[in-house]
Amino acid sequence: MIENMETLLVLSRTGTMMEASTELRISQSAVSKRIAALENYYDKHLIQKKGRRVELTQHGQRLVDKISPILSELRDMFIEESAGSGELVIGVSDAILSSWGPEVFHRTKEEMPDVSFVFHTHRTPVVLDRIRSGEFMVGVCTGSDSLDTDLQSEVLTQESMVIIPSACEQITFPKRGELPVITIEDYSGAWRSFRDEVTKLRIRRVVSLESFFSVAQMAIAGFGHGMVPIGVARTLKVPESCLINLGDRGLKRPVRFVARKSTYSLPVVANFYQSLSNHLNN
Repeated sequence: MIENMETLLVLSRTGTMMEASTELRISQSAVSKRIAALENYYDKHLIQKKGRRVELTQHGQRLVDKISPILSELRDMFIEESAGSGELVIGVSDAILSSWGPEVFHRTKEEMPDVSFVFHTHRTPVVLDRIRSGEFMVGVCTGSDSLDTDLQSEVLTQESMVIIPSACEQITFPKRGELPVITIEDYSGAWRSFRDEVTKLRIRRVVSLESFFSVAQMAIAGFGHGMVPIGVARTLKVPESCLINLGDRGLKRPVRFVARKSTYSLPVVANFYQSLSNHLNN
């Protein structure tokens, strides 16, 4: 019954059977069966289709409102037990774990040999949601914390954004007009944190993609200039001599350490934060 309720919570957040199945790592058929089991148990319709998306009915919303805090309390209990046994469940933004993250996490792990690190990688909004639900103990992600006041958040570092010129052919930043670029789409936490600064720098997004690595590869292939974090460019071994470093112009993406307030003070979490901060700022 608990896994059926968790499935309803995830579906209410994601809005589609496909996204819910991806997050839960089960088939769409299994998602449908779990929801159907709940509807049969309560003898109520809990979801309804709206176009390609799924919305909660009035009964579904009432059930979610009731079970959400209960499931969070249960997860808190297991989190405390996991922390006591030396396990740290970490959600990390895709572009971080695909670039400089593993090296820094490995150095941190060497300082915490008795702790088992369990990593999950998602987009920043998903990481934050799964921290809220208690599935992840901590998160290392990007973007502003202005909308995440329910979570404890600390900026670990600021990563410079760079322009990879189309086909890696050197260019100079135009003195007039706008520079058209390919970059990340609106859903990204990074984009939301610096979109106003992008406009001030006379940079115009003409194409948006879901992944910074995809942006970089398109730029390298010659489809246009790509704006990405410097860690992504370095991972793909783009010559730094051809990059335009926007960090010099103040355009950086914040890298944040995030946890629920109830878990932030746990010794294993506090030690993990301190070690990460030391490695990223030395």
